[in-house]
Amino acid sequence: MSLVGIEAMNIFAGTAYLDVAKLAEHRNLDTTRFEGLLMKEKTVNLPYEDPITYAVNAAKPLIDAMSQEEKDRIEMVITCTESSFDFGKSMSTYCHDLLGLNRNCRLFELKNACYSGVAGLQTAANFILSQTSPGAKALVIATDIDRFTIEEGGTMEMSFTEPSGGAGAVAMIVSETPYVFQLDVGASGYYGYEVMDTCRPTAEGDAGDSDLSLLSYLDCCENAFLEYKKRVEGADYVDSFAYLPFHAPFGGMVKGAHRNMMRKLVRAKPQDIEHDFESRVMPGLIYCQRVGNIMGATTMLSLASTIDHGNFDEPKRVGCFSYGSGCCSEFFSGIITKEGQDRIRAQQIDVHLDSRFELSMAQYDDLLVGRNSVKFGTRNATLDSEFLPQARRSQGKPTLFLKSISEYHREYEWVS
Repeated sequence: MSLVGIEAMNIFAGTAYLDVAKLAEHRNLDTTRFEGLLMKEKTVNLPYEDPITYAVNAAKPLIDAMSQEEKDRIEMVITCTESSFDFGKSMSTYCHDLLGLNRNCRLFELKNACYSGVAGLQTAANFILSQTSPGAKALVIATDIDRFTIEEGGTMEMSFTEPSGGAGAVAMIVSETPYVFQLDVGASGYYGYEVMDTCRPTAEGDAGDSDLSLLSYLDCCENAFLEYKKRVEGADYVDSFAYLPFHAPFGGMVKGAHRNMMRKLVRAKPQDIEHDFESRVMPGLIYCQRVGNIMGATTMLSLASTIDHGNFDEPKRVGCFSYGSGCCSEFFSGIITKEGQDRIRAQQIDVHLDSRFELSMAQYDDLLVGRNSVKFGTRNATLDSEFLPQARRSQGKPTLFLKSISEYHREYEWVS
């Protein structure tokens, strides 16, 4: 069988974050309901951060670690997002340029709500498996930002969606040397249909039905796995997978989906369900609890968290579930080894998350209004480099930021 999967992987979750418990108190949200979110922090995108800065900052360490010969074998760059800022031009072109990659390269973008990151991974994997260009690699970057804003002097709905919306990117090198995550080729169950659970009908606005979204997520989780089970002889929800990385709009939603699966497929008792959640699902939520929902990148964020926080002294199979509103879903699997864990840990993702600047509630509320300077369709703008300088230098290494927009073209700068 041909090998394919993730050769290298990294996360960039911005330079500023918010303690969501403080946010819940600030918004007077019901404490009991808030605790059900299982959230701790959320990345907040600053005015000079956008999907490109997250994407390139995530990918740069992976590219820098490659030889020139290896870089030149990257023949496909896919950006996966629902946060693009142009209806035609792909963000992959900016990423390709800023990373200094070979021009003999396919550059394109995938948009499919929160499923886009897995769609990009599977598209890249199929390119590698096709062997139309033996030895080629693909760079897949899932990158998204929360678009929650308010108008100056306006009011906001006291919503439980605000604490869970995050920002960030997951970058992956996909190749036939899957050191980090080896895909089980052909072991995928996909399931989708038209549903109006959540959508972005305007450039800056979200709409939807949260109850319908939950029901659709539960339905897809069950049926995507049942399709996986048809395709993989002997597959069992409990026995086949050491860990279960889930797409995580918020941890409580994942917990509900896992509980539903354990009740229906296993007929497990409540205490067994809780133990299984803590041992097999919770390792994948640790990063998600600190970053928030980064839409198309969240399933891969959960996978990276699982690799970092699981026990892989022996190779183990994990089962991944991805869901994107509208909707499309997929349950797929792969193998993780100790080498894969060592490679993820070498990226020091926890150090990156710890180094972010914590916003005060006053700074955050001001930001919700000021962020409008770079909304979708901005033609010309110069970003304030003096805004929150503590955040701009929080990473202690060169970090890419948006500098200006001139006739719609975005210009970036590296800040040490």
